[in-house]
Amino acid sequence: MSACFKLRRGLDVPLKGSAHPMATPLACSPLYTLKPGDFKNITPKLLIREGDTVQAGSPVYCDKENPRILFTAPVSGTIQKIVRGEKRKITGIQILAHQEQMQEQFPVADPEKLSPEQIRELLLQSGCWPLITRRPYGIPAHPEETPKAIYISCFDSAPLAPHYDFTFAGSFEPLQMGLKVLERLCPGKVHLGLRDTTSPHSVFRRLPGIVHTFSGPHPAGNPGVQMHHVCPVGKDQVVWTLTPLGLSIIGKLFLYGIFDSTRMVAVTGPALTRTGYITCHAGFQVGALTSFPLKDGMQARIISGNPLTGDLVGPEGFLGFHHQQITCLPEGGSRELLGWARPLRLNKFSAARTYITYLAPLLGKTGRFSLDTNLNGGERAFVITRDYQKVLPMDIFVSHLIKAILAEDIDKMEKLGIYEVLPEDLALCEFVCPSKIGIQDILQKGIDLMIKEMQ
Repeated sequence: MSACFKLRRGLDVPLKGSAHPMATPLACSPLYTLKPGDFKNITPKLLIREGDTVQAGSPVYCDKENPRILFTAPVSGTIQKIVRGEKRKITGIQILAHQEQMQEQFPVADPEKLSPEQIRELLLQSGCWPLITRRPYGIPAHPEETPKAIYISCFDSAPLAPHYDFTFAGSFEPLQMGLKVLERLCPGKVHLGLRDTTSPHSVFRRLPGIVHTFSGPHPAGNPGVQMHHVCPVGKDQVVWTLTPLGLSIIGKLFLYGIFDSTRMVAVTGPALTRTGYITCHAGFQVGALTSFPLKDGMQARIISGNPLTGDLVGPEGFLGFHHQQITCLPEGGSRELLGWARPLRLNKFSAARTYITYLAPLLGKTGRFSLDTNLNGGERAFVITRDYQKVLPMDIFVSHLIKAILAEDIDKMEKLGIYEVLPEDLALCEFVCPSKIGIQDILQKGIDLMIKEMQ
């Protein structure tokens, strides 16, 4: 049953550098990389060697614990290097792309004529299965499970996030086909989360399914926040989630019989002279973005994803498997004399209104800020405040949950709601934290502990 939710708690970070909507041809880079670290709780087992040739959709590695879950190449090319970290852990598989791209061919099928088992098998063989995320824990879904519901958030409220109405404007058929596939896996229980301001002409308004609308600041677009109000998860209550990108890739598989990882990516951030969108494959090398130069003399931190939850990749890094955003922030490291004690700071933003930034619109300012990576302080005693509750529209006591994780108290972690949250849901809590605590890293360690103890 559809419902409308007005979320009052949260925070829209007023960051400069949103992407200007413009269509671009497919951008290519000489090198692409598959990163096993993009998937939690996966131990990669290689299916290729250096020097092997692969096509787009060819298996590259599988999950050691569940070999049915395959991870396939985003482009055709030659395996150039297996990148390893500490203890020979695989951190990346680099593919030198071919000039002429070749695709693995899979059966073109009508999902209504296939059994759920046949659909699962096709998703597993093509490498589309890892697009489905399991809640709790935020790991790839288990092929043997049947969820109580499937949830898709159709908008992203994170800072500088891409506008889905623009990026998926021409993807109605793949999205519609993807929904038909999911309906066969979980009949009558596919939920869509839309922003209340979504245009009536939006592609997402035309999709079938149980539609819920949300209003309010970030993190209103997070699937975890929406599911907290629509279909909460628990220890024995599994919900699958997808992004519209994952839904589109699954739809293309059944429409055209190919694994197509192309996506429109927003190139954003105050460190750039210009911003916009590019179309590229997963694993795209960030250094190939020559049409989006940094400002003169600017030292920048380049992030795959949004500023709150993205991965630090640098100019030689690669786009994450799930990401549709690249963010460039000015690198911090500078100090200001009496910085916190100067109340009138029109070029500084403060969630706690330490600076009088709310006067900026009255003085002709835009209310957008070129925020850098300075912490503006160091880590200090972890105290209980109400700051977290102001930015988290969920009934969870963040301070108590984090302290339970630090104490490795499994029972308290369960009672305090660890099954309902992922690090992205508490990213704003970390942003406003007066103690400068790495809340996302602590939560991920708690989730890893739960997976280990509950197996």
